Amino acid sequence: MQSLPVFLTLTGRPVILTGQGEATEAKRRLLERAGAVIVGEDDGDARVAIVSDGDDATVARLKARGVLVNATDRPGLCDFTLPAIVDRDPVLIAIGTGGASAGLAAALRQRLEALLPAHLGDLARALFAARGELRRLWPDASQRRQAIGKALAQGGAIDPLGGDPNVDRWLADASAGADTGLYVVRLRSADPDDLTLRDARMLAQADRVFHTADVPMAILDRARADAVRVVADNTPDVRGEGLTVRVTL
Repeated sequence: MQSLPVFLTLTGRPVILTGQGEATEAKRRLLERAGAVIVGEDDGDARVAIVSDGDDATVARLKARGVLVNATDRPGLCDFTLPAIVDRDPVLIAIGTGGASAGLAAALRQRLEALLPAHLGDLARALFAARGELRRLWPDASQRRQAIGKALAQGGAIDPLGGDPNVDRWLADASAGADTGLYVVRLRSADPDDLTLRDARMLAQADRVFHTADVPMAILDRARADAVRVVADNTPDVRGEGLTVRVTL
């Protein structure tokens, strides 16, 4: 790793921007979105600068003052580079190539834009608002991390790439003890699309799955990859901690 990715808080802070033309305006729009106050080279309070015209003399003057400089299309002169950004405020995903290829970073951003749902920001805000309830349900920090990690995992109750990551519903289920004990799924068909929303959610949260031999793999694949799977006609009395799901067809 040749550089350390960081997120700078620029709201209300001066940032030097020099140059003219389309590239400069693109940088101006980016800085304005971040809340920066755009100033000229003579501003003595600025500690960050973007030199969009690549002027070597300007870069040298600013660096001599201790200003961190980004020189557009001049990676060898840059103290920092500007990544391609996927914005799901407050979730930000930055893709950088160290100045090697802005085109590659842009292409990756486009792929991620199509992949990542618009509700990611709402999910982040909901988790922030739920901090008190999370501490109440799981007072131990380690258990809390495990519970959140399990819920956010692929197929979990609030899978960020899932269709309906509802934090309030997840916490209500957890408060009611839905993530412990035994839950029985009686399949209506061999088609996983026929699972009820609750059945699919509980299967995704299961720590272990007991199932009859005739349950299709397409159904079992809805469980977590690390869930224990046991072929059995009956569910043993001793199951261990966590959630056990029994699936029958």
